[in-house]
Amino acid sequence: MTALLEVAGLSRRYGETVALDGADIAFAPGTIHAVLGENGSGKSTLVKILSGIVTPSAGRVVLDGVPVTRFAPVALQRRGIGTVFQEVLIAPDRSVADNILLGIDGLFVRRVPRAHRSALAADLLAKVFRGRLDLSAPAGALPLAQRQLVVLARALAKGPRVLILDEATAALDFADRDAVFAFMRRFVAGGGLILFITHRIDEVQDLADRITILRNGRVVRTLARGAADVPTLLSLMAPATLDAIDNAA
Repeated sequence: MTALLEVAGLSRRYGETVALDGADIAFAPGTIHAVLGENGSGKSTLVKILSGIVTPSAGRVVLDGVPVTRFAPVALQRRGIGTVFQEVLIAPDRSVADNILLGIDGLFVRRVPRAHRSALAADLLAKVFRGRLDLSAPAGALPLAQRQLVVLARALAKGPRVLILDEATAALDFADRDAVFAFMRRFVAGGGLILFITHRIDEVQDLADRITILRNGRVVRTLARGAADVPTLLSLMAPATLDAIDNAA
């Protein structure tokens, strides 16, 4: 299957530090593609490049067959990439509805008519949340997990084809995670692509169609669903750590 998103020889250097080193990964439509790795493996750098936060030092990113030439958040959003980070970024004094619709509105201009705002915000939130929220309440008054769901709903406002979830389920309880997981499966069933960055290997084994392991900024291997058990994944992520555990046992 032709890749919807592809990175080739992708690298990022910060002075003498190589954060990402020649990464080659093809991400197919209709899949949840997990990216695993320890801290410092290059996951965050990959996400920042694909989100337009940083520019690669070398290599290329190709989206839907067309190379990405401008690395800026707005430019990548317009190309159909939405990102949800682990850090919950909201406007705490603005309403839940306003926070969700920031994905459509500008910072100072409301593009959605007042009469339609609540219904549209509720529809977006319902994609990922089974409960009910007061859409007029200030978003900063919500618990952390619900604030994260608001941010996720915001990412859907522009109808992305590629959704990057960077540890975005870490703050959620089991019920909310199940609702988000159900949404993820629906999203890719419709031909979308999800890049799923998580430290929970059980989630990866349950959800991911493909798994890419990064270590020290390099791609170690990309595997299909069910191609590796937990010890194998751990050994690919951190062989020295696994050896130390085995020796201690």
